[in-house]
Amino acid sequence: MIQVTAQARTTMADRGRNMGEAAELSDVLVIGGGCAALSAAIAARRDGATVRMVEQASVALRGGNARHARNFRLMHDRPEWYVPDVYDEDTFFKDLVRVTRGATDEKLARILIRGSATIASWLCDNGVWLQDPSSGAMPYSRRTAFFLGGGKAMVNALYATAIKLGVSIGYDSEVVALGFGGHGRCSTDIRHDGQTQRAIAKTLVVCTGGHQANLDWLRQSFGPAADNFMIRGTPHDTGSVLRLLLDAGARPVGDPRRAHMVAVDARGPKFDGGIVTRITAIPHGIVVDRTGKRFHDEGEDARKTHFARWGARIAECPDQIAYLILDATGFARALPMALAPIQAESIAALAVMLGLEPGVLEATVEEFNAAADPSEGLQLNERRTSGLIPPKSRAAVALRKPPYVAYPLRPGITFTHYGVTVDEEMRVVKTDGIPIGSVFAAGMVMAANVLGDGYLAGLGVSLSTVFGRLAGEQAARQARRIVTST
Repeated sequence: MIQVTAQARTTMADRGRNMGEAAELSDVLVIGGGCAALSAAIAARRDGATVRMVEQASVALRGGNARHARNFRLMHDRPEWYVPDVYDEDTFFKDLVRVTRGATDEKLARILIRGSATIASWLCDNGVWLQDPSSGAMPYSRRTAFFLGGGKAMVNALYATAIKLGVSIGYDSEVVALGFGGHGRCSTDIRHDGQTQRAIAKTLVVCTGGHQANLDWLRQSFGPAADNFMIRGTPHDTGSVLRLLLDAGARPVGDPRRAHMVAVDARGPKFDGGIVTRITAIPHGIVVDRTGKRFHDEGEDARKTHFARWGARIAECPDQIAYLILDATGFARALPMALAPIQAESIAALAVMLGLEPGVLEATVEEFNAAADPSEGLQLNERRTSGLIPPKSRAAVALRKPPYVAYPLRPGITFTHYGVTVDEEMRVVKTDGIPIGSVFAAGMVMAANVLGDGYLAGLGVSLSTVFGRLAGEQAARQARRIVTST
């Protein structure tokens, strides 16, 4: 029997003396409350298992990072009412290999991709509404389908279905200890309302996300710079259960020093800002660090995902802060953003408002303006600087029209590329290569198996739903086998 606690070297038996009676035995205990956990709980319950789910967040904040989602990526060999054109398996896989730079387990990746072909109908069958692309409310995409009402609506629909099916759900419930072995009795200590109680289940499904909200852990990987990172998702992704699994001998996968970061508004909340604080207007202006000088080509990344590359660049800046500077023309081209920009009638006045040296910022803008191509008739993508280091290779339009505006930028972490290894049945694998037959994992706690680097739009929900369903089904089957053999 493996026994691990959140208190160093405190045994399960020691903790038991301070608890009430153990909870009734469940077939499946799902730890977590996001998309992966909901998918696992619903799948296991539909497979006939008794299911208990424990969510660390409150009812109002349930759902993890899925609350901020808006779409999911799916394979399809023909157009459907919710997604146009075709997106086949090989194209999906090539996209995944490209963004991960090969850091993906092909067998698991293929399971994910093939499983994505059925999640749209599965989500709809479980109460989730999708958006009709013909409505024009969201951008055209043959790779992803969009939720009607966004991720929060999806989460609420799945919770309603889980409750209707008879899944027992506990909120404000923190798992502080795990104990599991090969005899079909997994012990879990759960802290709720100041009390610690033990839950017993035949199988566990861990869907607790990564550790990006654990600032102490981030400092171990990124140093003092981590104090200036923004955490885009839930503050409950602290990696506490991930740590329990690793301490119990689970094999790690990925690199804790690697994270998906994007450029976000520095004035947003430290946690849970979600998608709305993302800054997407970088190609329409220039970006300077706290010295008032440019440090990278703002036109280099023409794709919609350019902001993801800028997160890592800002993380390397002094104090992890940068500033996007736009004039009135560039601001008019930009998409609307959640927070109003900082605005002034001159570059010098804007610099004062940002706490930058006015003379330095004025010189930076003047140098950029002098290098911008003034030729008539050029398309925006054809406008480049000449003789400027670093250059601006696209949309290099002089900043001359007041008012001038600015957005302060920080790196915002979406998730870390680190978790536990799983096999093709979603069983957690130990360091000796042997899977733990009663413990399964799904979602971002195991995402690094297929997403060792980079990201694809909509992949988080797809990964959580496909692997969550699979983990729930496998856990229910394992619970039945335990009944048969005892």
